[in-house]
Amino acid sequence: MDLNNIILIFILIGFSLLFYKYFIPVLNKYNKNFLIDNDFKKPQAFHESGISTAGGTVLFFSLLITFCNFYFFKNIIFYEYLFICIPFFILGIVDDVKINIKPSIRLILMILFLFVSISYNNFYIEKTGIEVLNNWLESSKIFSLIFICLCFLFIINGANLIDGYNGLLGFHSLIILINLFLINYLSENSHLANLLFLKILILSIFLIFNFPRAKIFLGDGGSYFLGAFIAISTIITSIENPEISPFYFCILLFYLFFEVFFSFFRKLIKEKSSPIHPDRKHLHMLLYKILLKKSNDKLKSNYYVSIITNLIYLILIIPAILMMKNGLFCKYYSLLFFIVYIFSYKIAYEKNH
Repeated sequence: MDLNNIILIFILIGFSLLFYKYFIPVLNKYNKNFLIDNDFKKPQAFHESGISTAGGTVLFFSLLITFCNFYFFKNIIFYEYLFICIPFFILGIVDDVKINIKPSIRLILMILFLFVSISYNNFYIEKTGIEVLNNWLESSKIFSLIFICLCFLFIINGANLIDGYNGLLGFHSLIILINLFLINYLSENSHLANLLFLKILILSIFLIFNFPRAKIFLGDGGSYFLGAFIAISTIITSIENPEISPFYFCILLFYLFFEVFFSFFRKLIKEKSSPIHPDRKHLHMLLYKILLKKSNDKLKSNYYVSIITNLIYLILIIPAILMMKNGLFCKYYSLLFFIVYIFSYKIAYEKNH
């Protein structure tokens, strides 16, 4: 590691700690409504006091500092991250400052952002591990654009959906990013590995203030930003490492993707309700209610959701990590995740009804 990287690490650590430990508390003291989540009636709210949603702001500005460093000292520009992460962070921060945007309008804006950014950067998924789907992606630019946009939408909204519980999104993202970092580090894709390492560092500092007792949330800006960052990093890692099965990356992103996918069709088909409006029937929410019934301790039940969910996820992905280059294994092993999720949801739902 060169001197420039060491200096950058100290700058980011100092910036993050200063912002989290001192700036945010001072801001909250003098303005009790700016970037504060005090809406306790929304379906996804499980806290009882106002908590800052400025956590994502630190992630965002730390990335800008990192990009400036890469540009001025290494002449590298990460166009995909700039064109996709920035619009989604802005869209999320608008909601954090309580500028109300209807869910349907927000979804339309997301789609527009993705269509423009992906088309401009010519950023596409090259292989999926499914031959028929690969042929469609190669033969139709429109289909390829729609496909990658859907992938981004599921991952970004999945990140936003599981945010709110102490450490749930933070630790889950950390597991994914560490996996991607190790892949790129071992394959000597140093620039992306360095970027991922720096983001892991900042996310780890955030978790100090978010777990087990939350002093700060990522907010919509942070969760949208983190979801976009993970999606881009996964796609680039897959492209740069063609020897790794695409199904391995599907396994890595399964929870973020399938939580939204399953919820969409559950609401649309079973409950005959709008699939874009929030409710309290997601797997992590049902798990929270089960834990709360047993312990009657809201804080403990809250962070136990993160521990249980991420521990099960980590245990399940270990065989895939060891066999990531075996396409046949990853393809069939990915089915286990569907089975585990559906089975877990069925049990959790029955225990709550």
